[in-house]
Amino acid sequence: MIKLLFKLAIFLIAFHAVGQNSLETVIKNAEDNTPLLGANAVVSGTEIGATANIDGEVTLKKIPNGPQTIVFSFVGFTTKEITLDFPRSTKDTLEIFLEPGGEEMQEVIIQSTRSRRSIADLPTRVEVISGEELTEKGNMKPGDIRMLLNETTGIQTQQTSAISGNSSIRIQGLDGKYTQLLKDGYPLYSGFSGGLSLLQIVPLDLQQVEVIKGSSSTLYGGGAIAGLVNLISKTPGEERELNFMLNATSALGLDLSGFYSDTYGKLSTTIFASYNIGSPYDPADIGLTAIPEFNRYTINPRVFYEFTENTKLDVGVNTTAEERTGGNIAYLEGEDVEDPYFERNNTNRTTLQSGFEHSWSEDNRLNLKNSFSFFDREIQTGDYVFAGNQFASYNEASVVLGTDDMEWIGGLNLWVDRFEQDVLTDAPVVDYEHLTYGAFVQNNWRANNWFQLETGLRTDYQNEYGWFVLPRISAMFTISDAITTRIGGGMGYKTPSVFTEDAERLQFRNVIPIDVSTTEAENSIGGNFDINYRTELFETIEFTSNTLFFYTKIDNPIILENTSEGVFEYLQPNGFIESRGIEANLKFGYKDFKLFTGYTYADVDRTENGNTFEMPLVSKHRLNNVLMYELHEKLKIGLEGYYFSPQQLGDGATGQEYWIFGLMMEKLWEDFSIFLNFENFTDTRQTRFDSIYTGSISDPQFRDIYAPVDGFVVNGGIKLFF
Repeated sequence: MIKLLFKLAIFLIAFHAVGQNSLETVIKNAEDNTPLLGANAVVSGTEIGATANIDGEVTLKKIPNGPQTIVFSFVGFTTKEITLDFPRSTKDTLEIFLEPGGEEMQEVIIQSTRSRRSIADLPTRVEVISGEELTEKGNMKPGDIRMLLNETTGIQTQQTSAISGNSSIRIQGLDGKYTQLLKDGYPLYSGFSGGLSLLQIVPLDLQQVEVIKGSSSTLYGGGAIAGLVNLISKTPGEERELNFMLNATSALGLDLSGFYSDTYGKLSTTIFASYNIGSPYDPADIGLTAIPEFNRYTINPRVFYEFTENTKLDVGVNTTAEERTGGNIAYLEGEDVEDPYFERNNTNRTTLQSGFEHSWSEDNRLNLKNSFSFFDREIQTGDYVFAGNQFASYNEASVVLGTDDMEWIGGLNLWVDRFEQDVLTDAPVVDYEHLTYGAFVQNNWRANNWFQLETGLRTDYQNEYGWFVLPRISAMFTISDAITTRIGGGMGYKTPSVFTEDAERLQFRNVIPIDVSTTEAENSIGGNFDINYRTELFETIEFTSNTLFFYTKIDNPIILENTSEGVFEYLQPNGFIESRGIEANLKFGYKDFKLFTGYTYADVDRTENGNTFEMPLVSKHRLNNVLMYELHEKLKIGLEGYYFSPQQLGDGATGQEYWIFGLMMEKLWEDFSIFLNFENFTDTRQTRFDSIYTGSISDPQFRDIYAPVDGFVVNGGIKLFF
């Protein structure tokens, strides 16, 4: 009996020991040997797993006997598997090195800061729209970039014309005049040419879109108080690229575009061309267009020449011609209408740009940039006509010196902006000629693996408003591979201009010139603080989050006021504008599914002579939600939902809150794809729950447009790849 009990005890001890194996490991980044906080280790085929602590240490317990496969993973790093026999002959701690890789760690080189650092290696907070996201947005609205920007957290495109669709960009609730729009680093869309810019930029030749929120005047001069948007064009790759897109909409629109790039030895080229046409469209049946009649041609050839491996030149031309008319839809359809109301815009835009780069080492180079832009526009409403031509030129010479750990960037620039109004009435013209001379220096310092600092200083001299000194500072703290944080701020300025979205709403009728002797430039100070975190949830869901806190104050803002009946004048009352709030972005990835959720809280007030009131046309609360299902290079399905809270309107009323929903699908083959998009399928329209004008249809007095007016639109088409 005693022997039997002894054998049973030995058996139970041995049986219990089967699950008592343990494994101690340290998981590190293979590039810099730093521990990976939040990395995961799992015994394949079991529920045994653990997460690394701040030192990268992981202990797995109760591992069964026999050969076991251990899976090590971390968001943004390549998964690694090892097979071990248990019990092990030694108890030593294993070091596991994971290589950066995967979708979250694709290297994105940022151009807007003039440095060639990746997005993960910059103290300045830069948001990038690229790759699949850029392609998906292009499918939804191939004719312009309004949707691409409007569906980004913290950005709102504000429609300034109910019948022509003119729009401006608002970042963090600030007026569009405080955002600088660039193309490949050239400020081409300011002044008179800015009113239609969002409608005339086709997104299909873009490689990526870079957004810097908060004061960025140190980077590119005045005008970037709220931030800047830099549209980066495609450049020739290693292989020839030829593709075409044909898109049609239920709103009677058609988009046809083509892109070609190739390399011929030292010479390479890209050519982009598009044709966009729209018919007058009135889904509300109120007799006025929600989508105007338009006809637009765009062609953009660029040539790149590589003299040597270190010396390169590129030259390009961008030409756009458009006729756009909105208003009384019966009149536009050819019916005989007495005293019809319409707004006609005829524009021609030609830009010549060139860039030269010479590198004498991997980290040292000289850059020269030049652009000439010619813009003609005529606006007609009834018997009233406003027309003129704008010439703008941007010239910059910059040099980059140093190493990865200590980089210096310095440069000089000259910006010329001249407008001449056609003399058609006895009213005073709003001609101007602005010359801005600038000098800037920027330092990027990598102190160690966890701290980087970026500082900058710009000095501008403007021929009418004098000197401006603009410091800027940003710091990045890499707490671990899972957590980084950035903090930064700077100063900015904006010289007064008659060409704002307020004047655009009036077609510049009875807007008198700005009196330079009685006005000053608007000045700002602002700062951002953000926290980034990424990990794996439940060992299966990739999770990343970014939370941004922002604040901007603008002193002595220029306000357009109705000073007498029918006459509008820019005044500068004693006061300021404050924008403060939070942006939060969450991303979840599970197998072939991705969920993006963004929330924006923007509290924007204007204080004037001691009285404070809420700025109009600011959605204080916004939600952006996108659920994507994607089989790589085979199928994409996306469901979107966007919420806008009530907005204060210029007439004292409050707009209604609303949701917008969309559904997109794309089926891909090797040489072509077919896409279909149901935009705003719940048919959310301002004309369904509010009015867009008062008065008669022959003389409408338009109210603020705070919600869509075009409603439910279906578009679809085909893309060909050669």
